[in-house]
Order: sequence, then C-alpha cells, then structure tokens
Amino acid sequence: MSRLRGIPQRVMVIAKAFGMVFRLPRHRLLALVVFVLAALWVLTGHFAAVGSEEAEATEAKAAEPVAETPKRTVAVVRADLADYARLIRISGVTEADKLAVLAARSNGVVQELGAVAGDGVAAGATVLLLEGEDVRAAVKTAEDQLAQAAEQLSVGEALKAKGSLPETEVTARRAAKTAAEGALALAQAAADRLSLTAPFAGTVDAVNVEIGEWVQAGTPIATLISLDPIVVKAEVSEQDVAHVAVGAKAKVRLVSGVELEGTVRHLARKASDKTRTFALEVDLPNPDGAIPSGMTAEVRLTAAAQPALMVPRSVLTLNEAGQVGLRVVGDGDVASFLPVQLIDDTEQGFMVVGVPQDVRVIVAGQDLVRDGDIVIAKEMTRAEAEAAQKAAQP
Repeated sequence: MSRLRGIPQRVMVIAKAFGMVFRLPRHRLLALVVFVLAALWVLTGHFAAVGSEEAEATEAKAAEPVAETPKRTVAVVRADLADYARLIRISGVTEADKLAVLAARSNGVVQELGAVAGDGVAAGATVLLLEGEDVRAAVKTAEDQLAQAAEQLSVGEALKAKGSLPETEVTARRAAKTAAEGALALAQAAADRLSLTAPFAGTVDAVNVEIGEWVQAGTPIATLISLDPIVVKAEVSEQDVAHVAVGAKAKVRLVSGVELEGTVRHLARKASDKTRTFALEVDLPNPDGAIPSGMTAEVRLTAAAQPALMVPRSVLTLNEAGQVGLRVVGDGDVASFLPVQLIDDTEQGFMVVGVPQDVRVIVAGQDLVRDGDIVIAKEMTRAEAEAAQKAAQP
C-alpha cells in the first residue's frame, strides 16, 4: 500500500504532461486520472483482501483441529443379581402371657395366705382365706332349713295323695323349699367370697397383704403371672407390615444373648395413631420360666426373597435431585445415573434392588463422571474390585 501512495502524484504529472500536449478539457482529464488509478489498483491484486482479513483468520482458526476432552477411565463390575430374603429387625420387650391382679371379694381379716411371692400355683389353688365363722355358720343354717323344707314338702305331697292335705298347703310348702334353696345359695356365695383362688396356673409375682390384716372388697391381694409361653411385644413399621403374617416364624435375640425361635401369634390390623406402627406379638417357649417379663429383645423376621445386588457402601451416590443410586455404563460406554432402593445393610455392604442383570456398575471413579459422559470402562471381577477397595482404605 505504501507503494501506491506515490502513484497518484506520478500519474498526475504524466496526465498534466499529456494534457499540455493534447490540450484536453479538465473534466476529461479528471476521468482519465480516475480510470488509470482503478486500472493500477486492479493490477496490484490487493482489492481481494479488503474486508476479508478477519474472515480469513476465522476460517483458518476453524480449520485448526479441535482438542478433544480426555475420557475418564472408570472401573466397572457386571451386576450379578441373587435372590435375597432380607431380615426385618424390630425392637421389643418380653411380657407375661397372662397377668392378673387378684383382689379381695369381701371384707374381713386375712386368716390364711396360700402362696408367697415367687411360688408357682395351679389353677384353682387358694391364694387367700378370710376369717368368717358367722358366714360359714349361715351356710350350715341354710342347709338345715333347706333340709327341713324338703322334708315338709315330701310329707305334704304324701298327705295330698291320700286326700288329707289341700293343694294350697302343698303349694306353700313347695314355695318354702324354693326359698330355702335360694337362701342356701346366697350363704354359700358369701362363704365363697371369703377365699381367693388362682384363675390360671402361673407364678405369684407379688403379695400385698399379711396374715391378720383387715382388707376390704377390691383390695389388691396378689399379682399372678403366666410365663409359659413368654410373649415378645413389638411394633412393625408401615413399610414392613406387608411382609409379616400370623403364624410366621420369628427369631428373637434377648438382651442377655439368648436366641430363640418363636411364632407370630398376633398382628394388629390398625396402626397406632401416634407412631403409625402395627402391634406385633411373638410366642416363645418358656417352660421353666427362665425368661422374665420386661426384658429387651430384638425380633427378626424374614421377608419374601427378591432379586437384589450387594454393593460396597462407597459405590452409592446421589444425583442432583437427592436420589440414592449407582453410576452405570451403558451402550457406547456412556455413563448414567441409576436410582436404586436400599433394602438392607449388611456387614459386607448394602443390598439394593432395581438393578438390571449384567449392567456395568461403576465401582471406582463414579463421583468424577456425569450423565452422558463417555468413559473408558475397565471391567473387573467382584473379587478384584473388593481387593482394590481394601487396598485403597487407610
């Protein structure tokens, strides 16, 4: 371009020379100058670069090879599903199969106690006897009166048969006998209330009175419990109630370390309004009464088997929505997020469901990839993956 700057002056000089020679008009001389300049510009070839330098630079930059993002290498293990029956663990407490607080049925002074705390008693055994000689005497009197009324009725019926006694007299004697029977029944009931018997076989857990003590009707006398079978009472959650049924076997581990097997005997069909859980009862054999009432216990129930995958705890991850899942590698080695459901926590790892068979699960590098990333998948066996994870642990 610097060379072109001097050209117009030279052309003007030449043109003036020609103008002077040919004496051309001024306007024609100016047109000639413009024509000559245009011809020289075309001949230089620089007209093609005006306004196109930036375009050429852009085209050159676009033609340069784009550097590819390096692919991440991840370790994968193929999912091998197996049927898994998870354990439902719930906390409970032992309780007596039967419990009754025996109360006095009449007023009186304690004459005799048939048992002390800790004694085993049979059904119908006497636990308490109150003084009541007047009541017992009333029974004897009522028995004599009934015998007399029965004899008079028998004689009256014999006389009536001979025509020596009117029908009205026989009817009166029959009514007298009925009244005597009622009086005897009342006297015997009063006498029966002087004693207190065990309604079922069990163990006397506590005695609240002493011999010679005055008691009134309704006073608690003794607590009777039946410990065979012992009952474990617990509550099962809404999520697990569908996996429990009456008659199912249950394993119970007591706080003392003793493990027993029992049977589910009751499952409530209405949830608690406060906890939204369902009451559960498990029977345990306790023939010698060694398991007391009120002991903490863990109830373990087995749910129905379902295909599941065990994964190390470190493999689980969260997506942007907060869902728990796994990073997997699909077709084309494209990484993606797979939501799963956690059903159990074992010593070896988590048991999850919702994983397709043979899908490639990322076991190393899952936190460094995102959905849609193309990765280099290095397949490992489960044993190799476990060994690698152990080696990575501090």
